[in-house]
Amino acid sequence: MANNSTDLPVFDTSVPRADDVSDATKEMVSEMASAADYFELLKPRVMSLVVFTTLIGMIMAPTGADGGVHPVVAFTALLLIALGAGASGALNMWYDADIDANMERTRTRPIPSGRVSKDSALGFGLTLSAGSVMCLGVFVNWLSAGLLAFTIFFYAVVYTVWLKRHTAQNIVIGGAAGAFPPVIGWTIATGSLSIEPLAFFLIIFFWTPSHFWALSLYKSDDYKKANIPMLPLTNGVESTKINIFVYSLLLLPVIIFPYLINFVGLSFLIPSLLLTFYYNFLCYELYNFKKNKFNPKKAKSIFGYSILYLFLVFVLFLIDKII
Repeated sequence: MANNSTDLPVFDTSVPRADDVSDATKEMVSEMASAADYFELLKPRVMSLVVFTTLIGMIMAPTGADGGVHPVVAFTALLLIALGAGASGALNMWYDADIDANMERTRTRPIPSGRVSKDSALGFGLTLSAGSVMCLGVFVNWLSAGLLAFTIFFYAVVYTVWLKRHTAQNIVIGGAAGAFPPVIGWTIATGSLSIEPLAFFLIIFFWTPSHFWALSLYKSDDYKKANIPMLPLTNGVESTKINIFVYSLLLLPVIIFPYLINFVGLSFLIPSLLLTFYYNFLCYELYNFKKNKFNPKKAKSIFGYSILYLFLVFVLFLIDKII
């Protein structure tokens, strides 16, 4: 697990923020912003994954005597979940505009590139947050709306404001935000919580660290410029490789868990275990490289495969349901 030693370097969180732009400039930028720029604020790739896992959670829920969620309600709920996820992405970009400007990977985003003003992004994010939560409560149920509100708060405030700039455990704890959508999908369909959606939550929660730490290895220079305390910078390469491998191993009991509670059958368990074993193998290869060094190609392959891995595991939930 990650070492929380007190002798870790202290990261200066006082990165100059993009607040000193003149009002006239902000107004001009806002007028120039296009619909595509605002859509980019929603982090569409993340949003699509959220919608996908929410849909799987919805489908996997028991249908009951009424035949399950009405298609119109399901579509409306998915649209509102997408807007809620996008809202948290917009709020994240609003707060992180200063560090996004310092990172090669993010400097072309709408705010640091000057296409959308910070005030416009904040208003956009807050409006979508409130609107998606309220509409989900009115048109679906308030349990789902409450979970969506908590998820937005967790990502935009707990992760973005409190964790990201202050601890190497940022994505470990912050990973909970990405783990809630399939749980919300379940509550949309059932109006209640039970032990089964915990399986979705645990898979995404324990998948997140190895996924992002692999990225932080080969993008460490970028994170260093932005002064973000990612694990390779605070604990070193060797510790990061160990943590990536350990968290990949933790996915094994997590993948077995839904089978143990009779939520899925062997049609899920066997192929998902094979996918996990291969993930373990990739992470071990990264760990087994030269001490205190890493192979960038291996780190990139882990990052790429991890995305495919999560997608296929959730597809296997669906296949198991159909079979």
